[in-house]
Amino acid sequence: MKIPAELKYTKDHEWVKIEGDVATVGITDFAQGELGDIVYVEVDTLDETLDKEAIFGTVEAVKTVSDLFSPVSGEIIEFNTALEDEPEMVNKDPYGAGWMVKIKLSDSSEIESLLSDVEYKELIGA
Repeated sequence: MKIPAELKYTKDHEWVKIEGDVATVGITDFAQGELGDIVYVEVDTLDETLDKEAIFGTVEAVKTVSDLFSPVSGEIIEFNTALEDEPEMVNKDPYGAGWMVKIKLSDSSEIESLLSDVEYKELIGA
């Protein structure tokens, strides 16, 4: 299981890559493994400004449907539309082509509350 050191993580099993004032968000390798085969990703919050921990979408797997929580406050500025036709990219490449949304940060201090790779490994017992 991959847990890249350069990313930040949430207790809800999402990863966050910060580039300037934009956060790219997806679910972790651990999360996609627990969910199983992903068949649908829905994000209906494009262009909306959300608070940290607000639901920004859902991911549907063969086994279950799970909410996706915003790891930071800000505006959802981009959805990975490739997931509409290939939701399985989340399973195949969760930290690359399987990213879900980009969020323009409204409070960069929230980054400090995210988990490091070491803290995330402890959370999942890796």
